[in-house]
Amino acid sequence: MRNAIIKLLLIIAAVLLIGWANRHYDSYTLSILNNIGIFAILALSYNLINGVTGQFSLEPNGFVAIGAYFTALFLLPADAKTDMFALVDPAPLVLSMHAGFIPAVISGGIAAMFIALLLSFPVFRVRGDYLAIVTLGFGFIIRIFALNNPAYTNGAMGLNDIPSTADFLWIGITALITFVVMLHIVYSRYGRAMKAVRDDEDAATAMGINTFKIKTIAFMTSAFFEGVGGGLLASFLTTITPDQFSFLLTFQLLIIIVLGGLGSMSGTLLATILVMGSMEWLRFLDDDMVIFGWHTGAHPGMRMVVFSILLIIMMLFARKGLFGDKELPELLREKFRKKGEQ
Repeated sequence: MRNAIIKLLLIIAAVLLIGWANRHYDSYTLSILNNIGIFAILALSYNLINGVTGQFSLEPNGFVAIGAYFTALFLLPADAKTDMFALVDPAPLVLSMHAGFIPAVISGGIAAMFIALLLSFPVFRVRGDYLAIVTLGFGFIIRIFALNNPAYTNGAMGLNDIPSTADFLWIGITALITFVVMLHIVYSRYGRAMKAVRDDEDAATAMGINTFKIKTIAFMTSAFFEGVGGGLLASFLTTITPDQFSFLLTFQLLIIIVLGGLGSMSGTLLATILVMGSMEWLRFLDDDMVIFGWHTGAHPGMRMVVFSILLIIMMLFARKGLFGDKELPELLREKFRKKGEQ
């Protein structure tokens, strides 16, 4: 009972902090926080299938694209779609799509989850590197579909003037919900089964675990939140194109979950703040700096060089990520127990 009350108070405090930040921070700071929040949603959900369940999947960019396009098409009014689609007229289905912000975002998540269900049947017939190749191909297929079907996606021109409803209040609370849901899954019966599949799938099968069912549940849950994150991304940016959903997006998420620790939601959250925040915090390295009276000159891209070096150093000293496969409370308990034993 005491732990439940503490968790509830922490959640309430987090919601109040998000609301305070949304009202008091300037637009530049909020744009950074929004970016961190969206990538936290994507990374946390990606870690469920890749870290907790141990399935080396490279599909997030595809599900994010599905969520983004579905949400954008629901949010855009019919006359705006007619004016925007320059190559061909929009399909009747596209013109009939219209919903409010919350139903639109949820529909993006449901669409991604449904595709994940269909994809799970061929995908989970293979393991390891073969699974990675199959899911990588799915991401390419979604991007090519968006490029070559202008009646549904407006092709390479993408969708513009998407209603900007997703502020930090929406994005922050969604990220908080994602974090809480993922933690509950990790500590649930399904979470223990997912870890069993990760550690030894054959042994899990011998113990009576339906490994296909567990992997499918993880895959669909991950896809749902990735679709929701994609919908928030579309509303936040107000414009989307197929090029935004390349493999680079998956690669960024892979860096985050490996840095934070495969299987650790707390580590993923911290790694998202470090990685996405560093993209802005190190921006001064690209500009001309004065060091002891000497002008270094502008060096565009220098921040990425420094960021890569810092990333390499961090991984050398934390080969299992910042938190390994444990959550922050577990690490704190272990630390206090060791101090007590001393």
